[in-house]
Amino acid sequence: MKVLIVGSGGREHAIGWKIKQDNPSVELFFSMGNAGTAEIGENIGISDLEELKDFAKNNKIDLTIVGPEMELVDGIVDIFEAEGLKIFGPNQKAAELEGSKVFAKDFMEKHGVKTAFAKSFRHFVDARDYLNTIEEFPVVIKASGLAAGKGVVIVQNNDEAQEVIRDMMNDKTFGDAGTQVVIEQFLEGFECSILSIYNGKEIVPFISAKDHKKIGEGETGLNTGGMGVVAPNPLFTDAHFEAFKKDILEPTQKGLAAEGLDFAGVIFFGLMVNESGVYLLEYNVRFGDPETEAVLPLMNSDLLEIIEKAVNGESFEVSWKNQHTCCVVLASGGYPLNYDKGFEIKGLDRVNVPLFIAGAQKTEDAIVTSGGRVLNVVGIGDSLEQARKSAYDNIAKINFDYAYFREDIGKV
Repeated sequence: MKVLIVGSGGREHAIGWKIKQDNPSVELFFSMGNAGTAEIGENIGISDLEELKDFAKNNKIDLTIVGPEMELVDGIVDIFEAEGLKIFGPNQKAAELEGSKVFAKDFMEKHGVKTAFAKSFRHFVDARDYLNTIEEFPVVIKASGLAAGKGVVIVQNNDEAQEVIRDMMNDKTFGDAGTQVVIEQFLEGFECSILSIYNGKEIVPFISAKDHKKIGEGETGLNTGGMGVVAPNPLFTDAHFEAFKKDILEPTQKGLAAEGLDFAGVIFFGLMVNESGVYLLEYNVRFGDPETEAVLPLMNSDLLEIIEKAVNGESFEVSWKNQHTCCVVLASGGYPLNYDKGFEIKGLDRVNVPLFIAGAQKTEDAIVTSGGRVLNVVGIGDSLEQARKSAYDNIAKINFDYAYFREDIGKV
């Protein structure tokens, strides 16, 4: 069997790794891939969607799995399906659940999904005037479009809020992503991530995870794509899970059917949990990164078999190990702002736990850094503390110039 995985990060390496664990004979191809994916498959230098479609046809690819959100929003699934190619991910219409926060918020409210109160704006003046009516801060301002996980800002007062909407809507800090904004009630509580797979009829949730988004320890500093994850989330109880199913998963499932959003792919639920219940902050419609790197090593089931069943509209179940993972991201100094590239990474051969490359490429005689988030080290243990110790013991074996990581991933 031949499988094409679209993307070049730690998420795509983890997906390929899991498929190879369960199906050693599968041929893997990655677009564009990285130094890690090159060890388990073939990296192809194609990113154009039409050219990828031609590659899949000409090389008789049996299944394509899409990692990043941009390709989904740009319609890769529609392009492949028009040629009769099997592909795992939402079509362009359904991808708006992630591609447009305005679309997603309207969907939540229309179908009774429990979420924070919010209003959407396409004109700066209207957003400005609404902010002047708000008496209680903080509030959350979100750029509606894709902003690489960085288009969400919590503001503490009206002056801050006015500056943020001016940056987003007038100065285009996030490009076209800020053409529309969502101004949302701020919710206290703790965040939780739940990946799931949708087969066009039912949503099957994975175990929970806890992401650490900020660059600094103690959740301080700038937002990043994610500095580490633990799974399962130690704060998320069985009662929380039941509330999630009742108030979020089931209304989402009914809403997808009502809207005719029929696809096989991932639905990622970004949650906020407090005394009033479980609230949905956002949908993503692809595997989260780095949540995927923490969750897949705990999966007993065959991921490829699950994805194939979902694509065929068949039912499936997922089983999990009764263990914990702690994924620590090793980043380039300066990330998420300016950072240098091209530093040799040493010590990778000494690591004895799952290790997923994110921003590194292979040269003739070395593996060198090529991105902000460079790699993910995943400790596994019978307790969260064991998993944390394993992750940090192994990350200490790796070094490159200006390497940076948080030392508090998994502390609650």
